[in-house]
Amino acid sequence: MTATLITNIGELVTNDPDADDLLGVVNDAAVVVDGATVAWVGRASGAPSADAQVDAGGRAVLPGFVDSHSHLVFAGDRSAEFAARMAGESYAAGGIRTTVAATRAASDDQLTSHVARLVQEMLRQGTTTVEIKSGYGLTVSDEARSLAVARQFTEETTFLGAHVVPADTTPEEYVALVTGPMLEACAPHARWVDAFCERGAFDADQSRAVLQAGAAAGLRGRLHANQLGPGPGVRLACELGLTAVDHCTYLTDDDVAALAETGTVATLLPGVEFSTRQPYPDARRLLDAGARVAIASDCNPGSCFTSSVPLCVALAVREMGMTPAEAVHAATAGGALALDRRDVGALVPGRRADLVLLDAPTYVHLAYRPGVPLVSGVWVAGRPV
Repeated sequence: MTATLITNIGELVTNDPDADDLLGVVNDAAVVVDGATVAWVGRASGAPSADAQVDAGGRAVLPGFVDSHSHLVFAGDRSAEFAARMAGESYAAGGIRTTVAATRAASDDQLTSHVARLVQEMLRQGTTTVEIKSGYGLTVSDEARSLAVARQFTEETTFLGAHVVPADTTPEEYVALVTGPMLEACAPHARWVDAFCERGAFDADQSRAVLQAGAAAGLRGRLHANQLGPGPGVRLACELGLTAVDHCTYLTDDDVAALAETGTVATLLPGVEFSTRQPYPDARRLLDAGARVAIASDCNPGSCFTSSVPLCVALAVREMGMTPAEAVHAATAGGALALDRRDVGALVPGRRADLVLLDAPTYVHLAYRPGVPLVSGVWVAGRPV
């Protein structure tokens, strides 16, 4: 393998858990990449020799973003629904069925091409690890093919058959389908199982049944919860020991305490609130309580059609009470925690060499200059892409 020295890094975010500061920042830094992994980090003046050398030009470098929540396998367009929300209509989960009809009608090639475009869009903005859910098929065959498409792009695939109840069945009949034939067809293509525990979708008992059936099939659990109002989802996630619970917009004191006590990651999705005009989650409250927090895009055609983690970082700082350091940590190391990954989310020896170069002197510019395309280079597994 060829070792490459990336030197003249103005500011390096390592996320080293043993560092004195949250981000493990090293100034005037260098990184040695050996094959697909990080071999050495530190001050450039002490860097070892390598087979090749790359000059970062004084740029800031940070770990690739880990987007732990997205819904990329879909067809159709819901821009009219967005325009209606901006004109005053409220968001409701029922709009998902519009995408279901378009997704069922799309070919495998059309779905694959669409996911490829979005994954490349994410990559250009610094996302090097992405989770992709099903959930817009809602039949055995369409959910299975959605996951087969997603698996072409990531190992982090999530079976979300329990997204909404189709119009042609009852909740009881549909949960039986999800936990039976649909799960059997989807489990080979998935690492995770998920449910939308929300009014208009699935209640706590139905969500529990889906999660427990998924666990019995060898899938890890995560959950959509407390997005549209207070509810039992967050505490259900903590009770079941799920890796992550996502949205967490409306939380009681008991919810916050359960998250802090169990370590279930609260994945916050500020792009949703931007796109629906709902209240933003209170990240400051979670962090001050000791809860573990991630930030993800929730890229989907209805409630949040952005693929930009940098935008979500800026929104987290501006609207959710996070410092720039906390937001960057949540979008990198926090996302890795939400996916139970120990190989990404940090630039320390032994981790995968996924890194982002910014046309900026510091990571703070991600929030300081919102909307500006600051990502000037991305490396995945030790190679520029």
